[in-house]
Amino acid sequence: MIHRPNVSVPSHAREGQNQEEWQRSECVLGYIPVIYYSALLCVGVPVNILTLVALSRLASRTKKALYVYLLALTSADILSQLFIIFVGFLLETTVFHRDMPAVVLHLVSVLEFASNHASIWATVPLTVDRYVALCHPLLHRQISYPARARRIIGVVLTLALASGVPFFWWSDMWRASHPPTALDGALIWTHVTIIYFLPCSIFLVLNSLIIHRLRRRQRLCQEESGHPASSSASSSVTCAAPHPHHHQQHRSRLGKTTAMLLAVTSVFSVLWAPRTTVVIYHLYVASVYRDWRVHLAYDLANMLAMLNTAVNFFLYCFVSKPFRAAVRDVLLLRDGPVAARNALRHQQVPVHASTSSISSGNNKRSQRNSAPCTPRADMHVM
Repeated sequence: MIHRPNVSVPSHAREGQNQEEWQRSECVLGYIPVIYYSALLCVGVPVNILTLVALSRLASRTKKALYVYLLALTSADILSQLFIIFVGFLLETTVFHRDMPAVVLHLVSVLEFASNHASIWATVPLTVDRYVALCHPLLHRQISYPARARRIIGVVLTLALASGVPFFWWSDMWRASHPPTALDGALIWTHVTIIYFLPCSIFLVLNSLIIHRLRRRQRLCQEESGHPASSSASSSVTCAAPHPHHHQQHRSRLGKTTAMLLAVTSVFSVLWAPRTTVVIYHLYVASVYRDWRVHLAYDLANMLAMLNTAVNFFLYCFVSKPFRAAVRDVLLLRDGPVAARNALRHQQVPVHASTSSISSGNNKRSQRNSAPCTPRADMHVM
């Protein structure tokens, strides 16, 4: 945050401000935040638009609920970049750099918090969907399909917009010279609960159950194939595959979609932890307005948190081969071979049935008892 004199205030009124201005903390980073947010916007918006187009192609080809959730997450990230980075950080700070009408600032705060909540909570139904797919595969086949996913996302976005309304009364930490009031404390705790503590608790519980189920399945697979179990859920497992339709051994690894989910939620938890800590510190210990060290910590924490809106594209590219192929097709302005493969793979799947990229469960008990563990091909598809 760059402090500039309020040029919209008459000179005779500035004298009354001087008594408090000397106590105001200075921005140690100078123009670094402006350069950083400009670069983040120039990189983040194009890659998110590219992600949106690639996911739209995959969603239309595969009819998976997974891509509906990822589309909602990417759209919310774009809104966060628009309202928080472009309007909140760049326009208000470097372009106008003056007192804006209070109503405008409060309305912008509502949009910022609503888009922020939507970006974070769009990941929650994705996590629940992955948990149900792995731990309750038969139920997942019945309840997970694109139409239901779109309704769920609609509810999430509506609740996110409604949750932003109370933050119309949010006090700007950079400009509020008074100590935090009771209303400020209530809004701060509501904010950190909505954007961090509650979603992270859900991620922790569901991801722990997913990892536990993967480890259990891994041990069963290794016991049936006669190999000792490994202690890591993400390590490769060699399963003998003497099935008549298999002519070589395969390696069964952690599902690609599950790996993507763990990466997205872990990156979010790491990048948003500093901001949550600084906001609570501002409430109880030292003010951002008064202490330059808290001001510096708050600037750096915001920079880290906003990085979360631009990293998902690279995570998807690292994890998912179909996504990389779709991105390549978009950049080359062509329809790739993914369409034919996915059409063949899903031509026999009902519209309202789950086509989860995670395995829909173990084989039937009779088949599992009569044949050694065989790897599942859909574990490798995002």
